[in-house]
Amino acid sequence: MFSTSQSPQRALTIREMPHTERPRERLRALGAQALSTTELVAVIIGSGGTGTSALLCAQTVLESVGGSLGRLAAMPVASLTSIRGVGDARATAIHAALELGRRLSSEARDAGVPLRGPRDVAAVFAPRLQELPVEEFHVAVLDAQHRLERDVLVTRGLLNSSLVHPREVFREAIAERAAAVILVHNHPSGDPTPSKEDRVVTEQMVAAGRLLDIPVHDHVIIGRGRYVSFAEAGLL
Repeated sequence: MFSTSQSPQRALTIREMPHTERPRERLRALGAQALSTTELVAVIIGSGGTGTSALLCAQTVLESVGGSLGRLAAMPVASLTSIRGVGDARATAIHAALELGRRLSSEARDAGVPLRGPRDVAAVFAPRLQELPVEEFHVAVLDAQHRLERDVLVTRGLLNSSLVHPREVFREAIAERAAAVILVHNHPSGDPTPSKEDRVVTEQMVAAGRLLDIPVHDHVIIGRGRYVSFAEAGLL
């Protein structure tokens, strides 16, 4: 009598897949845009571990962040390495690839484009900040045509007035002979409502900007899918 139980199917490695279905070969033949997100992550991972393929490993990675590349980019390397099949080398490769994508997107969006209002500011900063697990405080250094000259990261971590000092905020603005600056930071909670500390920091920076003749045009707080502008809200 034959047993009706079946042994679990072993996942095919990429080398065992038909040549035309392998992610790298599909990328060469059809271009990267033809690949799914899972396939692209599999190309970055390169090869699977024992008992798993690069595609299954990529699928597990994406499932861990609900399919969100923004959450994946914000995921610490140490957390990525806890996923089966992802070691230090693969985790850092994933982070590097996502950062290159962010920088390419930023170049295409920012080159010569004036930041005329908070919506423009959010379009530049939200893709990078809205999924971060910690607060980052940035200064957008503007030229006379309101174009972004520099994006300066001032602090990473809990925002408070003792950490965000006018000296750090305006140092690069002075060096670049900035016409103005815009303050930008994120709320990891996803709610961009200004806190008491946000208001204190903004008042200090606006006062310092007046003394230095570098006006603070706005302070934009990035939440998840939305933002708050101090200028729009009449808080400057």
